[in-house]
Amino acid sequence: MTQIMMQSISAEDCLPHDLDRALLVGRVWRDAPVAGPAIVVVRGGRVVDISSSVATLADLLDQSHPGRVAAQLEGEDLGPVEQLLENSLAEPKVAPWLLAPCDLQAVKACGVTFAVSLLERVIEEQAGGDPHRASELRTDIQAVIGSDLAQIQPGSQAAMALKKALQSRGVWSQYMEVGIGPDAEVFTKAQPLSSVGFGDRVGLHPASRWNNPEPEIVLAVNAQGAIQGAALGNDVNLRDIEGRSALLLGKAKDNNASCAIGPFVRLFDEYFTLDTVRQASVVLRIEGEDDGFLLEDASHMREISRDPLQLVEQTIGTHHQYPDGFMLFLGTMFSPVQDRDGPGQGFTHHLGDRVTIATPSLGALVNRVGRSDQLPPWTFGLRSLYAHLTQRTTSTYKGE
Repeated sequence: MTQIMMQSISAEDCLPHDLDRALLVGRVWRDAPVAGPAIVVVRGGRVVDISSSVATLADLLDQSHPGRVAAQLEGEDLGPVEQLLENSLAEPKVAPWLLAPCDLQAVKACGVTFAVSLLERVIEEQAGGDPHRASELRTDIQAVIGSDLAQIQPGSQAAMALKKALQSRGVWSQYMEVGIGPDAEVFTKAQPLSSVGFGDRVGLHPASRWNNPEPEIVLAVNAQGAIQGAALGNDVNLRDIEGRSALLLGKAKDNNASCAIGPFVRLFDEYFTLDTVRQASVVLRIEGEDDGFLLEDASHMREISRDPLQLVEQTIGTHHQYPDGFMLFLGTMFSPVQDRDGPGQGFTHHLGDRVTIATPSLGALVNRVGRSDQLPPWTFGLRSLYAHLTQRTTSTYKGE
């Protein structure tokens, strides 16, 4: 394989193309005056710590107009946003650095929302988690199912007719049920405060031998069910483990550092709306550190089978409340199949891979790949946050 050098990354490339008018909020880790997370807003290209007025990002998103609130609050200038991104990419990191732009929120994810990902989930299931069988099965299953699934409206009469036809041919799958049936797949991706941010390493369970990134747009939804903005996310996927049994979804999806979100949440305003999300194209770039591997592709949100608003409505309502709000991964059409380690073996991660997920309105989320059991353990949970907030309040009261 021809060795390809990793592409250099500039901080400017990781920010929205219209930074001057983007309402960006997030979280950073500060070493002083009190070590811990701080809430920040980007104003005029500079990062401003507004933690003296806003305790958590969940609190800010619960405001009717969080962008207006964030724009007016006084705070401490932490420097240019480009420097913050460079601090976050450094190894070791330099404070302040970016954290995932969510804190108390539940982290939920939608699966099988694109026709291509639906086909790949069925292939995983039929292959029983064996990547060597995937190539042969892909051809056979596409011949039976067809290639026009993207035209099927989930839950429609046409979808139910297709379901009956596929059942009669013995190829119905639980993934087909959530792909074209009336009910979306919505699962818990990660625990509050466990997501990693821009520049962090994402983790693969050590038992996995067939895995891939899942580049997605992530909605920031408040406690009232209002969509307040969006970020980029990597819903790290273990194809072999989930392929063995859908009941292993928890093991396949929720591991140390297996969820990345960032770099910021961009709040909705007249320049960035849910329609911007609906029309977005998400670019994926995977660069191999050890073998020079390169994969580049793009996913188009216009091809999603369920509207983002419908996915939110299936997540929150009278049937389920989220008093701290939630982050919602919208799903992906990416299941990389490009051969990497040999003909017919498809794609799987190597340790050290660099994954870049980008779209112009949100910038880019950049992470390296590691093993969940070898990365720093998740130790900063809700009790740590409560203790930090108490310490910060006490320090402010004393005038330190």
